[in-house]
Amino acid sequence: MRFKVRLHDKWFRLLGIPFIAFMSHIIFFNENHMAEEKFSSWQVFLISLVEGILLWETNRLALLFFYNRYPSLQQSRQRITGIFLGCMLVTILVRYLNIRLYDETLFWGYVFPPEGYWYNIMIALLYVMIIAGLYEGVFYFTQWKRTFAETEALKREQLQTQLDALKAQVNPHFLFNSLGSLSSLVMEDQKKAVVFIRELAAVYRYVLQSNENHLTTLREELSFIDHYFHLLKTRFDDAIGLKLDIPEQYLSYSLPPLTLQLLLENAIKHNVILPEEPLLIQIYADKAGTLVVENNLNKKITTAETGRLGLRNIMSKYSLLQQRDVLVSETEEKFRVFVPLIKNEQYEGAYR
Repeated sequence: MRFKVRLHDKWFRLLGIPFIAFMSHIIFFNENHMAEEKFSSWQVFLISLVEGILLWETNRLALLFFYNRYPSLQQSRQRITGIFLGCMLVTILVRYLNIRLYDETLFWGYVFPPEGYWYNIMIALLYVMIIAGLYEGVFYFTQWKRTFAETEALKREQLQTQLDALKAQVNPHFLFNSLGSLSSLVMEDQKKAVVFIRELAAVYRYVLQSNENHLTTLREELSFIDHYFHLLKTRFDDAIGLKLDIPEQYLSYSLPPLTLQLLLENAIKHNVILPEEPLLIQIYADKAGTLVVENNLNKKITTAETGRLGLRNIMSKYSLLQQRDVLVSETEEKFRVFVPLIKNEQYEGAYR
């Protein structure tokens, strides 16, 4: 009979069977003086060893049967019940036939009384239940580890799928906005359009590279924002301003790629941008290690609902990465987004 689930118990059997035989030998040989007259101590031990092998291997087959029939953790109750009843039945049957054979052949020189049958069977049941319990404990732990690993692998796969879906939302959206700006710029100022195209190439290179990672360092993100802001300046001139105040200690921290670009885009989409009413954006870090993106408010009269796509995208990424929530604060004059910076150790064990 072949089983899909196998037991890696070579050393357990090599050590366990002789131990059981030794204990049985002590109990039986010390209480059976007729056996002492007929067999030596070593002979009784060898007989006990054969009995131990027979009992162990038959019960092991019962264990394998129920491990293959009910292998999952959800089936533990059925498996344990089956093992208990199955091993009990196998043990009683094997020991009864074993003792019956001794009686029929007068192997020990006498016939076992009825209480002798029950005594031997009860001792065997005690051994078997202890050993079966050890087997089940190891099997349960092994299945738990396997199930946990499979669950984590599934989570990683789902996380990758969801993050890829979010990135797929960003890239067409970003490219659409950039090309829209470029088409307007070509009509207005061809020299600015050339600069815009050059900066756009550098920016989009970063966008494509960002698809390979779930996180990037703040240093890399700020370098990208420097290129991206040149695009904005090409279009808006002095109608837009950017101020950075990031302590050196936070530059090695991480965040999802394109986070700052999405927040800048969000500010631009929701506000009127004119030379007499410039949009001023500040990016700074507080003492708690949170990145704050702040802009003054000069709201457009009508704003499409899709304008919140970038902010929702960032919040979804932080949720999927199991990090602190992205928070939003709005007053009459200021709009702030609080983005948690991620230390390397905070992301240890998560999924890149």
